[in-house]
Amino acid sequence: MTANHDQIKFAYWVPNVSGGLVISKIEQRTGWDIDYNRRLAQIAEQAGFDYALSQIRFTAGYGAEFQHEPVAFSHALLAATTKLKVIAALLPGPWNPAVAAKQIATISQLTEGRVAVNIVSGWFRGEFTAIGEPWLDHDERYRRSEEFIRSLRGIWTQDSFTFRGDFYRFSDYTLKPKPAQPLPEIFQGGSSRAARDMAARVSDWYFTNGNSVDEIKKQVDDIRAKARANSHSVRIGVNAFAIARDSEAEARSVLNEIIAKADPEAVDAFGHEVKNAGKASPEGQGNWAKSSFEDLVQYNDGFKTNLIGTPEQIAERIIALKAVGVDLVLLGFLHFQEEVEYFGRRIIPLVRALEADASRHVQAAE
Repeated sequence: MTANHDQIKFAYWVPNVSGGLVISKIEQRTGWDIDYNRRLAQIAEQAGFDYALSQIRFTAGYGAEFQHEPVAFSHALLAATTKLKVIAALLPGPWNPAVAAKQIATISQLTEGRVAVNIVSGWFRGEFTAIGEPWLDHDERYRRSEEFIRSLRGIWTQDSFTFRGDFYRFSDYTLKPKPAQPLPEIFQGGSSRAARDMAARVSDWYFTNGNSVDEIKKQVDDIRAKARANSHSVRIGVNAFAIARDSEAEARSVLNEIIAKADPEAVDAFGHEVKNAGKASPEGQGNWAKSSFEDLVQYNDGFKTNLIGTPEQIAERIIALKAVGVDLVLLGFLHFQEEVEYFGRRIIPLVRALEADASRHVQAAE
């Protein structure tokens, strides 16, 4: 079946840091090296995935002893594929928008426009301290990120770009060559008021942590209402950790084993950092405000989205997410290569069939 713009899209977390996507000592047949990741990207492309998201980490912690830099790593994955889009994480502070704009424009030219960016405002104070970067207050980090995005987009679209912000300034700057068309998509994450308001003003995509369908709907409705008021549109991606097995009992058994073998010290340390980051927002909320110990075993609350069960159950839950406005599902797996292949072979066709059925019903009602 050919893809169209109405179909929900699929992305996977690139394991370019060690330790996989869970803070657990369970066996994981997932590698962080380039050979493993090149093959994974090719499997994902063949399986029907649209995007891959490279992570940004500067320091070890929570099982991630080794970390590859995401822009260079993303380019290597793009060189190994022909259709997959790769989203490179950028962290304002360590990255200057002029350097980032030039890096991404060059990669865009070399890969026929298949690169995108994810602007990460920062949640780990210790990481900033370790590399000598100032740690800004919560809403200041998002103000800086918004200026970063406005700078990227201005550099990519204008000649003689001039900008006067509190964090970045440009005077009559022209970048050539600019990125290939269409321009690189700009993703961002966060659940705080500042994060959602920024998405409603400047981002192409907004990533939210995993959650129930009802809670995700609240965020989608909020962001889209704000975006409309700004004459802007933003698409929504949700994080999920998929455990697809031939029976629900088998899938639940895997989840229980992941949690049973969690590293309590690492999970608690991670929870302390991310909840402090959320409490620093004016409303005292953040991505992980209501996360339990079990939720935190997966970095981005992926268990909450409940893509755990048989292919049929997971496909139906993905359609329920789509029904409340989700445009993309960002997936983590325990054993990436084999589970991405399984997801593409067993689940994506079911989702496409359900989408086609829904479309026929809508057309019949018109």
